[in-house]
Amino acid sequence: MVKKKETPDIKNNTSKTSSRRPPVVAILGHVDHGKTTLLDFIRKSRVTEKEAGGITQHIGAYQIEHKGRKITFIDTPGHEAFSAMRARGGQVSDLVVLIVAADDGVMPQTRESVAHIKAAGVPFIVVVNKIDLPSANIERIKKQLSEDGVLVEGFGGDVVLVPISAKSGQGVDDLLEMISLVTDIQELKDTRNESFRGVVIESKLDKSKGAVATVLVKEGILRLGEQMYTVSSSGKVKALIDAGGRGQKEALPSTPVEVLGFTLVPKVGEVVTKTLSLPTDRIEKRGKPDIAEKIKQLTEDETRLIIKADVTGSLEAIIGALENLKEENHKVEVYYSDTGAITESDVLLAAATRSLIIGFNVSISKSAEKLASEEKVSIRQYQIIYELLDELKEGLAAISKQKEVEEVLGEAEVVNIFKADDKKIAGCIVKSGRINQSDTLKVLREGKTIGQSKISSMKHKDSVISQASVEDEFGVVLEKEVPFTKGDIIIAIS
Repeated sequence: MVKKKETPDIKNNTSKTSSRRPPVVAILGHVDHGKTTLLDFIRKSRVTEKEAGGITQHIGAYQIEHKGRKITFIDTPGHEAFSAMRARGGQVSDLVVLIVAADDGVMPQTRESVAHIKAAGVPFIVVVNKIDLPSANIERIKKQLSEDGVLVEGFGGDVVLVPISAKSGQGVDDLLEMISLVTDIQELKDTRNESFRGVVIESKLDKSKGAVATVLVKEGILRLGEQMYTVSSSGKVKALIDAGGRGQKEALPSTPVEVLGFTLVPKVGEVVTKTLSLPTDRIEKRGKPDIAEKIKQLTEDETRLIIKADVTGSLEAIIGALENLKEENHKVEVYYSDTGAITESDVLLAAATRSLIIGFNVSISKSAEKLASEEKVSIRQYQIIYELLDELKEGLAAISKQKEVEEVLGEAEVVNIFKADDKKIAGCIVKSGRINQSDTLKVLREGKTIGQSKISSMKHKDSVISQASVEDEFGVVLEKEVPFTKGDIIIAIS
């Protein structure tokens, strides 16, 4: 049993420093399994008269109080929005509640939700709703979840499962208590003294208000009159409206607010900051890229696939055939598979997991095609299974052949991170061999490749250099954006 930690008083929503921020919880699951019913019950029974946490549909978020502690709930439209946040770097949730109806069991949208939760890498609790119905069968649900890789407590795993009835309120207290216990383990420290960073969880164009965005504050404080930027928009904060419809002068960490003042409507999932950063080019070049190059761009050691097929029989045949498509030192993983057309949800999941989408005898909507271009997701469509397998085999073989001829020329460790002129600089020290400006660099974290790029520039202090040897310190700017951090290893290859 998890021992409950002492909790500071965070009722007073002021700028006074406290040691913990409220957890942010998203609720996902299949349609009609009780997400809205659960949120409505919690709102009506837990929002105090004095608190500003009343729900309003336009803000899509609210706070409740449970035993003197606040919990922020994000009422997203579904896993599409959840994954959009993840894909664009703006993950919002500290915890996800996956809701499954006790009479219905695991359904297609439940499986999609599980895939999106796993992609985000966020802790989650399974809630089995409608346990008061005669047809409720919790053991069947446990078995179905295990088939999708979700092992709950008492069924070979450690994922918490809480049975409830959202209609009567049975078990809801247990759920709120479990949310507090699980997030206690994460030690969600108050981040109001850090630089401001928020995430757009909803946005729209209002006839009277103009561009409006619901922003969840992740770190720091957002105040009236301050400048704000996202990749697609900017502006000055004209108004901050809380979930109760009241104007505020500032918004603290884990607080959702409606923000007025953007010049253009920002996209859901975009990160909001107070400093301008140049947007990265996310638009893929026209034309059909080489399959080996596309697979290489996903990851050096693993190829993730999202497969959509016309019927279950085709899907099973493709997945079965893929078992034989294995190259040495390279893994092929079917991250998600289903029947039906390729949708925006599939594209967002692919963006979040760096997956390649394979379509077999299925269509793709224009909106999904457009989103794939924006999110730089590659989609391959086939009508003959042998063409699909031959092309994938060709791509994997090309990668393996390239690996055989790669020669490691030098190794360095990232010991510091700098920024200058909107460029990210890796401060490194050479551990072995040498690093030359003409080399291709691979960035490794815990032995896995997280990115690869040519060198844009190298410097030692203020001097431009072309090479660094063992024990030399140098700064390097890469041509391609790679999410390196302190402690990563950089290797130079021929």
